[in-house]
Amino acid sequence: MSTTPDLTRAAWVKSSYSNGNGGNCIEWAPAHATSVVPVRDSKDPHGPALLFTPHAWSAFIGAVKSGELPTTD
Repeated sequence: MSTTPDLTRAAWVKSSYSNGNGGNCIEWAPAHATSVVPVRDSKDPHGPALLFTPHAWSAFIGAVKSGELPTTD
């Protein structure tokens, strides 16, 4: 039995930071977020997805929102 979720029919949601301009964007599949949070590069929808635990994803989002992570600007 595989522990990797089947994402072939996943409904992906683009980051609200993309502003529709095709920049450096990510997408995630919220329907799977109870067990894992799949995240992929929106410019490569057939490429790989990274899988995070909900706790790890929440910690990452919290760090981004609070400015804890360095920027490349």
